[in-house]
Amino acid sequence: MPEILFCEEMKALEERAFSEGVDAEELMEEAGRKIAGAVQQFARRTGKCVVFFGKGHNGGDALVAARHLTRAGWTLEFKPAFPEDTWAPLTQKKWAEVQALLAERENRDFVHRWFGPAATVILDGLLGIGAGGALREPIRAATQEINQLRATSEALVFAIDLPTGLDANSGAADPDTVVADYTLTIGFPKRGLLADAATHFVGRLAVLPLAELTQRAPKNATDSVATPDELRRQFPRRNFDTHKGQCGRVVIIAGSRGFVGAALMSAEACLHAGAGLITLFVTEDIYAIVAGAVSPEIMVKPVESYMEALKFKADVIAIGPGIGTARANEVRQLIERVPQPMILDADALNILAGSVHSLGRCVGPRLLTPHPGEMERIDPYAADRGRRETMEAFTARWTHVLLLKGARTLIGQQGQPVSYNTTGSPGMATGGMGDVLTGVCAALAGQGLPLYDAARIGAWVCGRAAEIALVTGHSEESLSPTALIEQLGRAFDDLRAGCW
Repeated sequence: MPEILFCEEMKALEERAFSEGVDAEELMEEAGRKIAGAVQQFARRTGKCVVFFGKGHNGGDALVAARHLTRAGWTLEFKPAFPEDTWAPLTQKKWAEVQALLAERENRDFVHRWFGPAATVILDGLLGIGAGGALREPIRAATQEINQLRATSEALVFAIDLPTGLDANSGAADPDTVVADYTLTIGFPKRGLLADAATHFVGRLAVLPLAELTQRAPKNATDSVATPDELRRQFPRRNFDTHKGQCGRVVIIAGSRGFVGAALMSAEACLHAGAGLITLFVTEDIYAIVAGAVSPEIMVKPVESYMEALKFKADVIAIGPGIGTARANEVRQLIERVPQPMILDADALNILAGSVHSLGRCVGPRLLTPHPGEMERIDPYAADRGRRETMEAFTARWTHVLLLKGARTLIGQQGQPVSYNTTGSPGMATGGMGDVLTGVCAALAGQGLPLYDAARIGAWVCGRAAEIALVTGHSEESLSPTALIEQLGRAFDDLRAGCW
């Protein structure tokens, strides 16, 4: 798990590496190559890259990335913030290398040309973690220009290590802090990037590990960021002789009159996340509608009482999407009495909120997946706490897993690091995304993952599926839960491929 570091810890780690013979230029080359790779992962197509860079090594990282991008067919425009004679020696060297490459390819006449429909990205390589205090000129003018370009064009902003103007320890932001769509943090995530108030400026967070630093990482961190390199180790490939019984018998209790879609989306997501056998429990009044609309691979069982789940053979039970509160007593009994792992979402959480103490009587493990409003009903003090503090209060009291939804979803459990999810998009701010997450987590738990790992992988995969949808034809406005379900297969592939 990538530990979350304060600036002082990151600087000490780098100094230790340098004292043990690690070459600063080699680290810069590795960082720049990975930055370029991340830009190409998230950008829709090759186009123009505008490089804002300062005089330090953060600027050098940006220039190495620019060199790799031009080799991949991107055109470049450079926006140095300081005169060349003030740059660090390594930054000067990387500038000379990228200029030599441009001259070799005879691309100088294209450097300042804007492309119409092609992608435009901006690299923010102005300041690294060594900077502090309020922004000063000429950096302030550069951050204002970046934000103006982002506001008036379709340009995507990639901040290198951290958005310029954001305090890497506290997350406090200068009024002219760069608003990044993506923050590509080098080596390890910095504490300030995960502050609640920093999310707007950080955007999608990607951790780009550097091998020489990773092996010197501090241990026993209380918080971590979920990355595919670590998550995929918890989710190995299937053996060739795997059969459906080994992939989980999942029961989903969902839907009611007027809320059939919640049941359909949960079940479809569960199907596309690899569950072996799925049985959708619905009440008699909606059975005909659900059975006629759901995929034929999903079994639909009409029930008079949700209590029938106690006698049903299942490896995991998910309950809540669209069920309403008419059967609250049955839901409370199931939450307490089901011995299998359970995922609780939506109306199951609202019902639980009236008797939170029942969590102490559960005979099996539970995964709660509230959005902020549901969390405030479960824990009224959550409205006055930060998200990290809310997680800490929950895990100090209960042994169950909490997945606290949001632009930076948190997953926690007693005895485990609080895990921050990195994937996702503002396009996920629409009804039904939670139903999809419930189905995915149920499928993963059914395949044998502990609820903590099922929650972490489920959140990552759903967020990544949304990102893929955005580069394959959808916009943030058009993204829907069903479009996300269609991309789950590619998201699982990206998890195993180690995409950022």
